[in-house]
Formats: sequence, C-alpha cells, structure tokens
Amino acid sequence: MKIDSISINGKITAFEISEKIFSSGINNKLIAQVLYSQIANSKPRLAKTKQRNEIRGSTAKIYAQKGTGNARHGSKKAPIFVGGGVAHGPKGNVYKVRKINKKEKKSSLISAISQKTKNKNLIIFEDVKDKINKTKQFNIFLKKNKINNALIVVDLKTKKNIELSTRNIANIKLIDAYYLSTYDILKYKQIMFTQSSTKELEKRLLDHE
Repeated sequence: MKIDSISINGKITAFEISEKIFSSGINNKLIAQVLYSQIANSKPRLAKTKQRNEIRGSTAKIYAQKGTGNARHGSKKAPIFVGGGVAHGPKGNVYKVRKINKKEKKSSLISAISQKTKNKNLIIFEDVKDKINKTKQFNIFLKKNKINNALIVVDLKTKKNIELSTRNIANIKLIDAYYLSTYDILKYKQIMFTQSSTKELEKRLLDHE
C-alpha cells in the first residue's frame, strides 16, 4: 500500500509500506494481554518479607509435645508467633514472570500499528540526512504537521541527526525500530517512522514468517 511521506522541508512523496504490518487485522484482546504482561514485568519487586526458613534462631522444640495443655508447636519461627516468618508474603525479585512468546509479541505490534493507521495517527517522513541542532527548527516541522504527542521510530543515521533537537520537546520520544514495543506505541497518540526504520521494522516482523 502507498502512503504520503513528508520531508523536513515540507515536500510530500508517495511511499510504499507493507499492508501486512500497517493495515492488518486488529486483535484488541491480544494487545491487552501483551500490554498487561509488559507492564507487570517492568515493575521492580522491592517488597520482601522473611520466610520461615530465613528467620535466625534456635530450631529446638519450644515445649513438650504433650502435658502442657497448649497446642502443639515445633518452633518459634512459625508465622503465628511474633518475630516468626511471614506466610505467603512478597518475595522480592523472586516472582513469576508473565511470559509472552515471539509470535504474540509480533502480532500485538502489528495490531497496535494498524490501529494507528486506522485512526490516521501514522506518519511517515523521509530520513534526515543533515544534522538539526536547533530545537526550534524541528519544533516548527512538528507544529506544521500537527504532531504534538508522538513516538518517533528512527533509523541510526536520522537518530544522530535529530536526537539533539528533540531532546527538550515535550511528549516526543525517539526509539530504534528494534526496541519498539506495544507499550511504547499505545503510550503516544501518534507514531512516526522514517522511511529506513519502516523497512527495518518490516524486515524484523516479516522475516521467518
């Protein structure tokens, strides 16, 4: 499929993109599952309580098994005693990671990108060959094209040329095509691709089909 591609100077040309990625079916259920997993796995697990086996102290039986009239106990490390271990408490970094297989990741990326295309929030622009040092210069380009909340997926050369000028612009983020995730796409209203990063993404997602 063909889509308009804009240049920094305002020139518009037709550019061919893959319909399999940019205009595919949208699986909202899969997007939600992958998004839930990515958010859950990104959270640091800092809370930690000591389990029964981590409490220091004697392992001797606290009193006789019979004849005291009390319940049977083997150790003061049991969770029912003050100073004992905590039953079913948080275990710090030792937790179950929510796994997503490669096929699900790819499918959710394609669905999220296709959703942006459907909502007319996909923008393709030409690779930036000359370095832009001034934030004002790049900001003029963004305002002219009504871009105010965008994830910019860049190739290596364009990244070097615009990184300095985009650093202080609010609600704008640069990312390499290789590191693009469903979470990143949905966090921003618009998504922008350079022509080269488009081809990089197509290679990443369509290879080994």
